[in-house]
Amino acid sequence: MTKPKLILLALLIAVSLVCLSTGLEDYLTLANFKASRAGIDAYFTAHPVMTGIIFIVVYVTLTSLSLPAAGILTLIGGAIFGFIWGLILVSLASSLGATCAFLLARYLFRDAVQKRFADRLIPVNAGIRKDGALYLFMLRMIPIFPFFVINATMALTPIKTSVFFPVSMIGMLPITAIMVNAGLQISKIEAPADILSFPLLVSLALIGIFPLLVKKIFKLYKQRNLSVTSE
Repeated sequence: MTKPKLILLALLIAVSLVCLSTGLEDYLTLANFKASRAGIDAYFTAHPVMTGIIFIVVYVTLTSLSLPAAGILTLIGGAIFGFIWGLILVSLASSLGATCAFLLARYLFRDAVQKRFADRLIPVNAGIRKDGALYLFMLRMIPIFPFFVINATMALTPIKTSVFFPVSMIGMLPITAIMVNAGLQISKIEAPADILSFPLLVSLALIGIFPLLVKKIFKLYKQRNLSVTSE
């Protein structure tokens, strides 16, 4: 690894350690958000554009560093901005964060991995060139792998950034919409009985059911393609 890459890697590790050592992960909880809700809402009412900018910057920064904050930030985005603007801001921020993490991993590690495992990666690279967009789309639609794993893995392949960004945004849109709506519903909880509200139960159910449904659809799609190919 070259000196510039080592410096960048060390800087990223240092920033990540600072974020973790300051208890950022412990601070980003729904309980802390609820406790600070009045102040956040007041600031949002007075400075709606700046609130959106701050949200995007925080979201992109944390996801670029591959810190586990995307889920809670998505819920908070729905709670603060409502469904429409929450979906727009979270979708943009999550896609930008994923792309930044993708580019960082590509710059730091791709050449070394491709060189070290060149022979073994030939079929993988060929497959990505042929079906990379569809494969990435499937991974985004079925969030069974951590956010940062998909970004780092795809960074080691030949997929283009111009493909990675829009496919990631479109692929993450359905689950993002479900999560944003869940955040909106959770923000309305004022009493224990509110937990059993129908909109919240539907949102939480969709979070669990949607990946299974998409997985089933892709399985049927794959079986159909195989049957057509064999004919």
